Amino acid sequence: MTDPTTTTSDDRLPFMQRVATAPISWGVCEVPGWGHQLSPERVLGEMSELGFTSTELGSAGWLPESTDELNAVLGANDLSLLAGFIPLVMHDAAQADQMKVEAREAAVLLSSSGATYFNTAPVTSHDWEPRRPYSDAEWDHLAEMLTWVDALCGEFGLHQVIHEHVGCVIETADEIERVLASTDVDFVLDTGHMAIGGCDPLDFAKRHADRVGLVHLKDTRMGIAAQLNAGDVTLMQAVQDGLFPALGEGDLPLDDVITTLEATGFAGWYVIEQDCAITGDLPAVGDGPMRDVANSVTFLRGLDLGAASR
Repeated sequence: MTDPTTTTSDDRLPFMQRVATAPISWGVCEVPGWGHQLSPERVLGEMSELGFTSTELGSAGWLPESTDELNAVLGANDLSLLAGFIPLVMHDAAQADQMKVEAREAAVLLSSSGATYFNTAPVTSHDWEPRRPYSDAEWDHLAEMLTWVDALCGEFGLHQVIHEHVGCVIETADEIERVLASTDVDFVLDTGHMAIGGCDPLDFAKRHADRVGLVHLKDTRMGIAAQLNAGDVTLMQAVQDGLFPALGEGDLPLDDVITTLEATGFAGWYVIEQDCAITGDLPAVGDGPMRDVANSVTFLRGLDLGAASR
């Protein structure tokens, strides 16, 4: 499969044709107590109604995990699979064999379902234990495993992208810089998670456009992010408090990030991935998260990208 970020600007798809979404924008998350978990039928139907043609996979088990069933469910809603968030324990040499098994299983599913991206999320443990400092040996092993997964993805025609993430091993600006220096693997530029971790997403786009494989678009209310970083609230509580509003309603310079990337000839995809949690009464069909995603689409359509997206 051709690397989607190496297409020349003359023949890349127009910007809005490279915008996908993800189930987490409808509050679909495996964390207990996160909020209402809407059915695939409703979520995929609303994605299709909004005009999306591609989605990410979502939390484990929410969509079918067999290729035929997954393709049937997506196809019934005129959707294709773009990517999957794959949590892997990559710093622990004792777990390397198991990690390789899990990575290969994920690659088989993603590849056979037509996905483009393998979003690698190095987690502290399968139970997402609290973060801690890691030794140089552990960081070296993580880099080695990222390189191994990169080769695996090449075998399956997938594009590996590293997903920095709150609560994962790679969260802060220093950790992102360390992995940039120790590997040549591309990143998910997740505007929200980068900003919360202290890495300016616009600065990253300017300095490391050549290392951006995929973009997750999240606007962020940095006041709530400060409460999260201070330990006053958990990530789940912060999301339920509105940490990630509709695009254009938070504090991040999303227009500048997108314009910067498009001006470099970036030909990869953008994913509206504004994590939300549905609490209280279940929203009516077509309301709640669908309204917020629709507002995000309106924001993106209103951007003045000029020649940058052509």
